[in-house]
Amino acid sequence: MFKGFLATAYFIAAVVVAIYSGSFFILMVIYFLKRKQTPVAPEVSDDELLSVTLQLPIYNEQHVVDRLIDAMGALDYPRDKLYIQVLDDSTDETTELLRKKVEEWQAKGLNIALIRRPDRQGYKAGALAYGLTLSQTDCVGIFDADFVPAPDFLRRVMPHFNADPKVALVQTRWAHLNVDYNLLTRAQALAMDQHFAIEQVARSRGSLPMSMNGTGGIWRRQTIDDAGGWSADTLTEDLDLSYRAFLKGWRFRYIVDVAVPGEVPPQLTAYKIQQARWAKGSTQCLIKHFWPLVRSDLNLLQKAMGILHLGQYAIQPFVLILFALTPPILLTDMLPKLPLRPLGIAGLAPPIFMAMGQFALYRDWPKRLIYFPVLILIGTGMMLNNSRAVIEAITGRGGNVFKRTPKFRVVRRGDTLASTRYALRPDWTTIGELALGIYAFAGLIVSVVKFPAMTIYMVVYVLAFGLLSLWSLWQTWWLARSSRK
Repeated sequence: MFKGFLATAYFIAAVVVAIYSGSFFILMVIYFLKRKQTPVAPEVSDDELLSVTLQLPIYNEQHVVDRLIDAMGALDYPRDKLYIQVLDDSTDETTELLRKKVEEWQAKGLNIALIRRPDRQGYKAGALAYGLTLSQTDCVGIFDADFVPAPDFLRRVMPHFNADPKVALVQTRWAHLNVDYNLLTRAQALAMDQHFAIEQVARSRGSLPMSMNGTGGIWRRQTIDDAGGWSADTLTEDLDLSYRAFLKGWRFRYIVDVAVPGEVPPQLTAYKIQQARWAKGSTQCLIKHFWPLVRSDLNLLQKAMGILHLGQYAIQPFVLILFALTPPILLTDMLPKLPLRPLGIAGLAPPIFMAMGQFALYRDWPKRLIYFPVLILIGTGMMLNNSRAVIEAITGRGGNVFKRTPKFRVVRRGDTLASTRYALRPDWTTIGELALGIYAFAGLIVSVVKFPAMTIYMVVYVLAFGLLSLWSLWQTWWLARSSRK
């Protein structure tokens, strides 16, 4: 009976992971069918352009806010149709830096205001909602503190709203300011590029549910109001609003050719916090929107791809179960008896998808693919961190505290994290990853003895958990040592 339970649990987890992985084949097909159907913006005179408020939600970002405000001042757009809101919830020197920068650009004629709320209720969603009460423009755009739009950004994006009154959102592609900083930033760039170069293109042009990416996008104000406004009941307010708007019948445009560079986290602990927030928030959205999706008038493909999109992190516990059950499955000689070979085909989709992203964006894509093994190890090792966040979302534990991803303004190799107070310390998951690495090593020994074909599988886990735990501890030691010096 115990063997039967193990085999059933293992098989169910494998099927769930395979279904999610296999969905990337659907996105590939849609991408190849639609990749040449590039949305074209009409020629629009300055008089016809819609007015826009650009909201800049800020919380303790002293290293990057001057760069952000200067980028706003450099935007090429009719000044009478552009309003900048600096939504500052900071508790450190950032506020004074912002005050000076805002006054500098106000003196140059830029319509920019520094806005402070009475409290930080609702975190980012609360700040965005508060700013809307002070704005009357046709559209609203959002830029996080580390993003730097080009001067022609609005000229290239805003005409898309003139093309179709049902266009709710125009989202642009994220680029990377610090891709060359270390192996972690290289790996993150690979993961993000597949989403922005392939997935968002397929979802947008294939009329599938998609979402704003939190920054680098412009909303039609009417859409936000029609969908119920910003809500802080999930940690991914952008994903939540996007699905409410999509279910209301609004259409989204994704412009892959307009890129807005931003920083990816160079510190592993900061990256883990970001991933945990996205994992918890997207799972909260899955719980919130599952039945509205199922009961909606969308077609079956739209419903299925919407659920899989919202559940992209919810599969992490199943991946963890697969790993945890592998050694006992090997010990009981059950693995060869399970019909897993067909499911293995689905596992080919994510790496092909990632390679497509590099090919679509860069001429030197073979050189960039060298870092794929690093992405595999980091992505694999993140399963404990992300599974914890998913379980918190399902159980309602841990509250709804928005833990922001700190920005360090480290762009080139040689820039140091040691001089910033924003560097983070690792949490208990680092010890958990170290323990899982030891467990994986035991499983490796079992696989060598019982089923050598699984040896490579277990080696990946040994390296993944070992890399994450030791890297986190090393970065903490290095930061402490550098600070003392």
